[in-house]
Amino acid sequence: MTDIHSILITVNGTAHELAVEPRRTLADVLRHDLALTGTHVGCEHGVCGACTVLVDGLPARSCLMFGVQADGRSVETVEGLGTIDALGPLQQAFTDHHGLQCGFCTPGFLMLVTAFLRETPLPSDAEIREVVASNLCRCTGYQGILRAVRAAADVRAGG
Repeated sequence: MTDIHSILITVNGTAHELAVEPRRTLADVLRHDLALTGTHVGCEHGVCGACTVLVDGLPARSCLMFGVQADGRSVETVEGLGTIDALGPLQQAFTDHHGLQCGFCTPGFLMLVTAFLRETPLPSDAEIREVVASNLCRCTGYQGILRAVRAAADVRAGG
């Protein structure tokens, strides 16, 4: 007999009541139960950062967190940053500054940087490099990502 838990999770501002197995990851809950497939699963070990979402405003590897741990919490995913017709400012900066190629890692970077820029609205280039180093990208060489984050920070600062 499978143990099922009822959880209440707010994702991108919308409350969802779900019945989940305690062993189901937050990434699986988002992707399979809520059909929010923007959160990508890469390494499943918390190393690559592709699955990064914000939990109560802080970056979290959703492949390492169980869905039941999100009970009563607020989760933000890449789907909450903008739409296909109206990209969010950070998404637009990644597009304008070639911060993506294959795009697999992009949602994780976007969520990581969203939290970073909320906490550090006027970052130095060294701070940007340090933050983005926690996620892996095999395509871009990071230069476009760094330029995109710098541009988004400058726009937020009014420059």
